[in-house]
Amino acid sequence: MDLTLLGIVGVLLVGALAAAGATLYREFYSPSAFVERYLGMLSDGRAADALAVAGVAVDSTELEAAGLPAHASEALLRSAALEQLTEVEVVSETTEGDTTEVTVEYQAGPYPGRTTFQVERDGAVGVVPTWRFARSPLAVVDLSVRGSMSFDVNGFAVDKRQVSVDGVEADPLAPVPLLVFSPGVYSVSVDTPISATRGVAVLSDSPLKSTKVEVQAEPTEQFIEVVQQKVDEFLTQCATQKVLLPTACPFGYPVEDRISSPPTWSIVQQPVVSVEPDGANWRIPTTEATAHIEVDIRSLFDGTVRRVSEDVPFLMNGTITVTPDGSASIVVSGTDTR
Repeated sequence: MDLTLLGIVGVLLVGALAAAGATLYREFYSPSAFVERYLGMLSDGRAADALAVAGVAVDSTELEAAGLPAHASEALLRSAALEQLTEVEVVSETTEGDTTEVTVEYQAGPYPGRTTFQVERDGAVGVVPTWRFARSPLAVVDLSVRGSMSFDVNGFAVDKRQVSVDGVEADPLAPVPLLVFSPGVYSVSVDTPISATRGVAVLSDSPLKSTKVEVQAEPTEQFIEVVQQKVDEFLTQCATQKVLLPTACPFGYPVEDRISSPPTWSIVQQPVVSVEPDGANWRIPTTEATAHIEVDIRSLFDGTVRRVSEDVPFLMNGTITVTPDGSASIVVSGTDTR
């Protein structure tokens, strides 16, 4: 009987040890535990640690093989550009051959997400297996921002000229490929004195995939006020020219007779300026305004002089180019409508 009891105890002990070992394996040493540790680093904002996990970092060859831009910028692979992941839960783990697929559900900001990771063996430490990502969990956000060379991603400031391979010669309309951690939510916004937008959020949830994001910034009220002021000043300056056709100005008063004294101009109705996006820059849509001329005109036929006091309505529009130093160049054009 003593031997029987010892045998039962031994069996129970072995079973308990096996169960404890299985639990330890699942919690600390399994592919699922490996993936959970990676996601924990992202959730804690530990970007450098996450990037150092085996199989995360990629080179240009791997990016090209996945059909992604080889020159994608690493500017967003940092803690300042990460948003927290919550409610992380492994929902499945399946193994086929040398690869294990781990599927995880989570909450990325306000967005629920689901991502499947590919994991493979990466040796062992003693009897404990180690793992690596068979397919990097990094992804690419192919970002186009119109109306601004600078923007924020999750509050982290980015300038196209700093992340583009073309540097200061970067095309303002060309998309910028940015490497990002997956999964992750990335909110893109513009907030400059010239332009702003409420922002666009994108959930990157597919490893080594590209997500296109387009953002159109709109002119700020401050920018429109400055443009209005500059246009008013320009037209007022035009009105100081004592000629029938002020140089480089959108109004004039052509006549076939001669003038007997220099004309006097004034602006009686300034245009109400609005600003619209125009590719990489801005434009002033056509709007109405009115100048007034006072001039004495002598007839070539009989020499008589008549006094002209007349409103001269005209249409004006303009282009606004933002220079690399952030200043704006405004060019006004138009025609009179008499």
